[in-house]
Amino acid sequence: MEDPRAIIAREPMHYRQVIAVAIATALNALDGFDVLSISFAAPGIARDWGIDRAALGLVLSMELFGMGIGAFVLGSLADKVGRRPMLLACLVIMGIGMAMASTASNVTILSAYRLFTGLGIGGMLAATNAVVAECSNARRRNLTVAIMAGGYPMGAIVGGSAASWLLAATGRWESVFEFGAVVTVAFIPLVLWLVPETMAFLLLKRPAGALEKINHTLVRQGRQPLAALPPADPVQRKMGVGALFAPGMASVTIMLTGTYFFHMMTFYFLVKWIPKIVVDLGFPAALAGGVLVWGNVGGAIGSIAVSLLSQKIGIRPVVIASMFLAAISVSVFGQGATTLGGLSLIAAAACLFANGAIAGLYAVLAQSYPAALRAGGTGLVIGVGRAGAALGPILAGLLFSAGWSLAPVAIAMACGTLIGGVLLSLVRYRENEVA
Repeated sequence: MEDPRAIIAREPMHYRQVIAVAIATALNALDGFDVLSISFAAPGIARDWGIDRAALGLVLSMELFGMGIGAFVLGSLADKVGRRPMLLACLVIMGIGMAMASTASNVTILSAYRLFTGLGIGGMLAATNAVVAECSNARRRNLTVAIMAGGYPMGAIVGGSAASWLLAATGRWESVFEFGAVVTVAFIPLVLWLVPETMAFLLLKRPAGALEKINHTLVRQGRQPLAALPPADPVQRKMGVGALFAPGMASVTIMLTGTYFFHMMTFYFLVKWIPKIVVDLGFPAALAGGVLVWGNVGGAIGSIAVSLLSQKIGIRPVVIASMFLAAISVSVFGQGATTLGGLSLIAAAACLFANGAIAGLYAVLAQSYPAALRAGGTGLVIGVGRAGAALGPILAGLLFSAGWSLAPVAIAMACGTLIGGVLLSLVRYRENEVA
């Protein structure tokens, strides 16, 4: 009896698999919208509450801390209870968090709600990565995972545009979070209807009704049902979080975590500081956000480019090259272009390479871990990496406060992604095609 995971890996993708990947991509776009939503709401919050930049900075950072915790804790839980239940749980957490954020009356309460929302977003990132990897065939796995990662900048672009329109129409910063809550809750029935539990997880954990669920998915995909489950892999079934640091996996986990940490430090320096840098260079604040939008456009193009290149070249060389080019581009951005168009072009190039590398890293993570560790391993790497994301803007702020000018700060921060590229070049892992 052939293992259905081998069938999925070998045969062309059914349209239902494509739909599951598309929904996972849209769920990742919620992350991009959420990160930008607090940025758009921030001026109104500062105006209404009369708070300074230090307090506002705390609010902006809370979601990143929450995402780090959620990615590790909920990502590991997704390897125990399933990808689908975790997607639904994270949507509930995110929907409640966004709705409650619109009712906050002070910095402390809003920070707590943003931390709570971040938990759901972090868990979502780990679970969607596992879903896409396990719903894709071997030929298209790198492509689909990179496309899923591309949802982030698309969410930032579309969500940012929606937030701008809402703020102009209502004048209320609360409307941004209300919109986010509605969109988040709307995904719950879509996941229930169109995203089944992955066969890789069902074959690994074998919960009650596993055979019936697998056959239901196989039949809906136009494939023959199973008469019985294939033999279980006792080694994979016993894997837990500790296996991430077992001989043979420890170096992979540590090196990939370091790669993601240092790269995210550079990436979030760029996206969080672009508007302030543009204003400091003498351009109107109203136009600074446009440079960030162009940065996200570049990020979306980068994800697509990595997706296409991964079909022709191994994914790791593409990611390493993207990181080195991102380091160069961030350094060039720090030289301070003299026109708004020049700044937009350099920001787009920097985000193209930086976000393209992130998209490729998700594919590297998916192929580095077996099914028993896929969500947990991804969650650990993303969780620790989010600490780098939070550190990047803070470290840059300290350097600016110490009297450093833009050029040396940009070069120093670009070293993060340079280090990440070097670490990734040293990682040695065995690609997991099926399990």
